[in-house]
Order: sequence, then C-alpha cells, then structure tokens
Amino acid sequence: MNARRNAGGSGRLRRWLRWLLALPFLFAAASALQVAVLRFVDPPFTAFMLARQAEAWGQGQRSFRVAYQWRDLERISPHLPLSMVAAEDQNFAHHHGFDLQAIEKARINNAKGRKVRGASTITQQVAKNLFLWQGRSWVRKGLEAWYALLIELLWPKTRILEVYANVAEFGDGVYGAQAAARHFWGKDAAALSAAESARLAAVLPSPRRYDARNPGPYVQRRSQWIQRQARQIGGTGYLETLE
Repeated sequence: MNARRNAGGSGRLRRWLRWLLALPFLFAAASALQVAVLRFVDPPFTAFMLARQAEAWGQGQRSFRVAYQWRDLERISPHLPLSMVAAEDQNFAHHHGFDLQAIEKARINNAKGRKVRGASTITQQVAKNLFLWQGRSWVRKGLEAWYALLIELLWPKTRILEVYANVAEFGDGVYGAQAAARHFWGKDAAALSAAESARLAAVLPSPRRYDARNPGPYVQRRSQWIQRQARQIGGTGYLETLE
C-alpha cells in the first residue's frame, strides 16, 4: 500500500517537474506569437492603458476613460515620428533594439552620481508599453529585453515607429497621435505641425507632469532642441531611410 502511494507521489512529482521545465519554452512560444500577430494586427489596447484605467477606477474615478484612436503611419504627420526619434532614439535606424553606446554613457553618468539617466530605445519603449508594467525590477527589465528582441526580429522599423506613435502616452490617459492631436488642439494627427509634434515628444518622459498645449519653460526649451535635432538627422526624409 505504501509502495503504491509512494509510486503515485513520485509520478505526480515527475509530471510537475516536466511542466516546470516546459514553462520557459511555452512562454517563449506564446510571446513570439503575440509579437508576430501584432506585426499585422493593430493593438486594441496596451498593458499601460489597462493599468491606467484600473488605477483611475481604483481611485473612484468611475467616469475616467482612456483616450486612444489608432491611426496608420501614413495618416500621422511625419513630424511626429521624426520628433520622437530625434528626442529619444537617434540611433533607431541602426541598432537592433538596444543602443549599446547609450547604455555605456548612461552607466558612466550614473556611476558619477549624477541624475539617473536611462538608455531605453524606442523598441524597448514599445515592448514595455504593449506588454509590461511600470517599475525597475530585474524581472521587468529582462522581459522588456526579450520582447524588444522579438519585436526587432519580427517587425520592420516602420511598424515599430507606427506602433510607438500610437501607444505612447502624451497626457494623462491620452494615448497615441490621434487622441493627443484631438485632445490638445482639436485636429487630426495628420495636421500636426513640426512645433506641435516636438512638444508632444518633449513631454514623453513625464506626460502627466508636462503639458504639450500649455508648455512651461522646460517643454519649450526641449521642443526647440528636438526641432533642431530633427533637422540635423535629415528632416522628414529620414523616415524614408527606414523603409
């Protein structure tokens, strides 16, 4: 009797171990499928949008609704994706998801005790916005790196930039070019000017703190810098190099 019980327990343990060993492979397959599907299917929402909506409801803001309207890249003013590259990732066309030079500069800067500086690429931002959560844990950074690698392998650069322009948060609960253009200036994303696009890119580090419609000194200075950088990397013609 005891022998049969022990044998049964050992069998269950082996099955559990097999499942545990299979979990990393199942996750890898599932996440690759996620990314492959979103190469062709526009995301109806993102992890960040769900988290913001849940946060608002948790605070009793029952009328709060995330603002999000997808627009294909050709229906967005080229000044906006150009400004986003100029502001956040000028090596976007050349790296494969990770800007090693920027990472090294950030490491040196942070080691000197200066203000903490990040080195996330646009690809990493897309991975975080679509699939993950806010935070600085090693688990989240590891998952971000994995998803960024998949995105670079399975998507062209233009798709990465298209998704980023649509899912980035430009104001509290305001996601993407179309929602931002409507919210701040009452126009379509296709009509955004170079100055307006630079302001949107300027608020990306803290979209709930800064206002693209009524910019303070920081956003004004940064948006002017972004416009200069956008001209230096080739203007809107830069986007043609990504195709």
